[in-house]
Amino acid sequence: MRKLKLQMQTTLDAFVAAADGGLDWMIWDWDAELKKYVTELTAPVDLILLGRNLAEGFIDAWTSRLDLPAPENDGARKMVETPKIVFSKSLANNRWENAEVFGGDLVEKINELKNRDGGDIIAYGGARFVSSLIENDLIDEYHLFVNPVALGKGMTIFGALAGKLNLKLAGSKSFPCGIAGLFYQPK
Repeated sequence: MRKLKLQMQTTLDAFVAAADGGLDWMIWDWDAELKKYVTELTAPVDLILLGRNLAEGFIDAWTSRLDLPAPENDGARKMVETPKIVFSKSLANNRWENAEVFGGDLVEKINELKNRDGGDIIAYGGARFVSSLIENDLIDEYHLFVNPVALGKGMTIFGALAGKLNLKLAGSKSFPCGIAGLFYQPK
């Protein structure tokens, strides 16, 4: 069975975006160690899952990086060439290459994807999409990159939980840029 990994940047107080959706709190200047860590994390991935809100910027941003020189284009080829599924009930047509838009039952589709042959699957967000994955217990690995900032309020991926979510720490690593990588698995 394929694993579904979540990779997401968070604040110290577990927000994934400011209350207005802003991301100006994120550290974008990643150091070589963090880039290597993410490259290793995504190496076995052969499918990317996105919610519509994140897909709007994510796919275009990575595609535009293909023309940049190294190191600005690090990871761009992997992100552009890996097939993607964009989960949306409102998006009528697909304007991206290597992407499929899916508006049906999330749980059914994720379970079908996990039971197919292939490499790992990774989800990047946005907040509502990831909340649905968490709420339906679909994530096998949580890779949270904690930025050294607290917002006090914002968008969370854990707000839809009906009860507590028990996780076990499977690994952690701090990076020179200030981000702490936390790797959790469901208990």
